[in-house]
Amino acid sequence: MKKYIGVCLGASTVKFVKIKDENKNITIEEIKNIPHNGNPKQALIDNLNSFASKNEAIVVTGRKFRNIVNLPTIPEPEATELAFEYINKNKEIKFSSIASIGGETFMVYTLDNEGKINNVITKNQCASGTGEFFLQQIKRMNLSIDEANTLALNAEPLKVSGRCSVFCKSDCTHALNKGIAKSEVTSGLALMMAEKIEELIKKNNNDKVLLVGGVTKNNAVINFLKERNPNIIIPEEADYFEALGAALYAKKKDIKPTNSNNNLLLNKESSFSFLEPLEKFRDKVIFQNHNHSKANDGDVCILGLDVGSTTTKAVIIRESDAEILASVYLYTHGDPIKASCECYKELKKQIGNTKIKIIGLGTTGSGRHIAGLHALTNGVFNEIVAHAAAAIFFDTEVDTIFEIGGQDAKYTYIVNKVPADYAMNEACSAGTGSFIEESAHEALGIKVTEIENIALKGNNPPNFSDQCAAFINSDIKTALQENIDKSDVVAGLVYSICLNYVNRVKGNRPVGNKIFMQGGVCYNKAIPIAMAALTGQNIIVPPDP
Repeated sequence: MKKYIGVCLGASTVKFVKIKDENKNITIEEIKNIPHNGNPKQALIDNLNSFASKNEAIVVTGRKFRNIVNLPTIPEPEATELAFEYINKNKEIKFSSIASIGGETFMVYTLDNEGKINNVITKNQCASGTGEFFLQQIKRMNLSIDEANTLALNAEPLKVSGRCSVFCKSDCTHALNKGIAKSEVTSGLALMMAEKIEELIKKNNNDKVLLVGGVTKNNAVINFLKERNPNIIIPEEADYFEALGAALYAKKKDIKPTNSNNNLLLNKESSFSFLEPLEKFRDKVIFQNHNHSKANDGDVCILGLDVGSTTTKAVIIRESDAEILASVYLYTHGDPIKASCECYKELKKQIGNTKIKIIGLGTTGSGRHIAGLHALTNGVFNEIVAHAAAAIFFDTEVDTIFEIGGQDAKYTYIVNKVPADYAMNEACSAGTGSFIEESAHEALGIKVTEIENIALKGNNPPNFSDQCAAFINSDIKTALQENIDKSDVVAGLVYSICLNYVNRVKGNRPVGNKIFMQGGVCYNKAIPIAMAALTGQNIIVPPDP
């Protein structure tokens, strides 16, 4: 009896399949599916040692990462074709195509009359219809995949844009900030993904369609898809289909067992250009501090509330001197009213037993309207005005504001203490705080609070340019594949945020004599430092940016 192993190095996971051949009867003996958290090499080595023995042949597939290994490899289409031949050996069903839907991409393989692949149809390089994008959005709502599926299955779907990931993310955020239920938003996300898959399938859908890939486990998406296309069939092997094909290739070609599971990785020259270390530009940024004051009995105060796409912030200031007496900063989690109430509770806790009088409340941010309505206030202000007012309060000479928030990035030019010109990101999420947080977590397995220290240790950051979010995430995976140090990759990610801002938000607009950089990303000191490196300008990060 011989055994063969197939490995699929995917965008998000590493999948292993072991098959055995007993008298030409091939059966699946073992499967394993693990997330690699941006380090497919380590996941491969750690798990292959326990999954494979010395007398078992190994073949690797995977669109992005199969060329990192010193092992026999096979392209994904060929692996898919072999797996299809195995599960449909009796040809009881006539299939027109195979749709593969995964974490980063999806594509349709069209089949000829013999069941062989004769064409590949791919979607454009936008993240909005992928499994990873769905996971990122439900994480913003503080939901697990199981919770999201349960909510989505019993809800009326909200219509969200599938044109671009940033438009879809904006639709979700603005809906949640208007009080629309999370169930409707998650259902809308699932419907959008189903529609994008169906759009691709329709290009060649004369008979049954075999659906494979990790997204087949998303019940909400699959239910919508089956409503629109009853010709879809999902095999039991859907989640590890390409890995199965790789194992079958090892059997077909009688690949010889590898002698050792050591030295399995290849070293290749990098495909990236590189930027200078961030640490070199630290002295070009001034980080200002301002101690908060203590409330006194009888203080007359005003409350400020910023309900953003990612986080909600609030302060209590004293009317007489505008000193901050209490402040709070927390995640919105798609529920602006709940986030606002949590802010009020925390502010009250900080004030304690001190008797103060609040005579006004101002709101700003993407959730400012619903928060203002809830608080019964007419003090509702857009972010441009709010940012400028705060900057001028700290320094009347400021004339330029670079601002990067959770979902929006804005440029403001001030003349005579009045905003005279402004711009914001229009159709790309790659220059925002939520993007760097999601990319760090999903692709690199690090927390947002760890980014600064890791990035500042980078000595040779790769240049990911100012591409869209989908492409930068792809570049991150390629950099890891090329064995670029993790600290350098994180520094490159930090640079990419600022490159996107400089080229797509600021553009050719003027920069004055005194630049303030604001927004939650500035708590990550590496980002203002990267902005200074790219612009060549000195930058001031004001207190409580």
